[in-house]
Amino acid sequence: MKTEHVTIFSGSFIIVKGLQNRLDSNNIGSIIKDRVESARLGGFGEHRTAVELLILKSDIDKAQNIIDAYTKEINS
Repeated sequence: MKTEHVTIFSGSFIIVKGLQNRLDSNNIGSIIKDRVESARLGGFGEHRTAVELLILKSDIDKAQNIIDAYTKEINS
C-alpha cells in the first residue's frame, strides 16, 4: 500500500511541535521536516520558519479541525 504525506503546516520549530503534540493526542501520526537543522548541518543558512509538519494524506479530514483551531489560537 502506497502512503503519501502532505505538508499541512510550516513555521518555527516550537510552533510546529505544538501542533504535532495536538495531533499525537488525537492519534494522528506526523513527521517534522526540519530544513533549518538540515541547512545548519550542511553548512548553509535557511529561514527560521522552514520547519514543516507532514501527515498522511488519508488523515487530512480527521486533522483539519485540529489544524484550524491551532492556527486560530496562535494567531490571536
